[in-house]
Amino acid sequence: MKIALRSSPRGIALIIVMVSIIVLAVLAGGFAYSMKVETKLAQNVSCESELEWLGRSGVERARWVLGLQLTVANEPYDFVDQKWGGGPGGLGTANSALADVDLNQPVELGNGRITGIKIVDLERRVNINLASEPVLKQALMLVGADAADFATIVSSIQDWIDRDDATHVSGAESDYYQDSNPPYVAKNGPIDDLAELLLIKGITPEIYWGPASTNHALAAFQAKQQPLFGFQTQPPSANVGLVDLFTPFSSGTINMNTASVEVFQAVLGIDQNIASRIIEFRNQGEGMQEAAPIGSPGKGIREALLYAGFSNQAADQNARFFSVRSRIFEVTVDAELGGYKRQFVAILGRNSPRDIQVLTFYAK
Repeated sequence: MKIALRSSPRGIALIIVMVSIIVLAVLAGGFAYSMKVETKLAQNVSCESELEWLGRSGVERARWVLGLQLTVANEPYDFVDQKWGGGPGGLGTANSALADVDLNQPVELGNGRITGIKIVDLERRVNINLASEPVLKQALMLVGADAADFATIVSSIQDWIDRDDATHVSGAESDYYQDSNPPYVAKNGPIDDLAELLLIKGITPEIYWGPASTNHALAAFQAKQQPLFGFQTQPPSANVGLVDLFTPFSSGTINMNTASVEVFQAVLGIDQNIASRIIEFRNQGEGMQEAAPIGSPGKGIREALLYAGFSNQAADQNARFFSVRSRIFEVTVDAELGGYKRQFVAILGRNSPRDIQVLTFYAK
């Protein structure tokens, strides 16, 4: 006996309906997810834009403080104890608009806030584009580079900056860097970003960053470059890296009120004890508890060098490398909006209280 199986039209219709519902549900889900992503991206774009304006607002506040420092404080010098440097300010700021300024105090602005502003003058460091050979060698000694590599590194820095393709003895031009992976060419122009030093023959992350080198990952070109024969990394005793001694932006003179012991050592070719005497001189108050910066009455650059032990002739010769004013400043602004955080950096050039130019601005 045979039983004939017949397909029920109702069953087929039900299957078609169920398949259609599943397909539509998948399409609707995909569309909803796509819309969610698009909405999130739009929010992020809007958030990034607002964060940038918060960063720019912080830079404007820094410009206001730097300009005001020249007008109301009546102090003929720049010093880290002033308001722009995060200090309490001198006597000249007590009754001025700077009295209540605190750059570390959060500022609510629109839907977000500026959580902190840090201003650092760049005249505390040596301009890498103007550094002489003796200064470069002294700096390499301070960061703990192998003395056998001094000539190679100094010549390679000079080759990177000069505008020709002629190679200094032990230096490197484009033909050397073409063997790197990936290959690149020598800049043959002034350094605009100090990190360019990491591209130069002989300079390792240890030499560039100093003790902070372990906090920075190797870039691809560094990991693939062929190491120099006989190169040794700096010993643990080194306290600074090239990043602490040099800058590509400065007027060329060193602000004696903000420079570090190591910068004095590099510029003057002196030991730590003599350099520390300059710091001691600038931190001595004239019968007061607070420091009396160089540039105060009776505390000139020449007097600081004499106090450190220089002869009259040597003090006169070396005074030309220093000033008590800073013109170029680096501003770091921390901004926050709806759980998002960004850090922005600007380089400012201060020509006068009303002429403070934004030279660069970028998100870090």
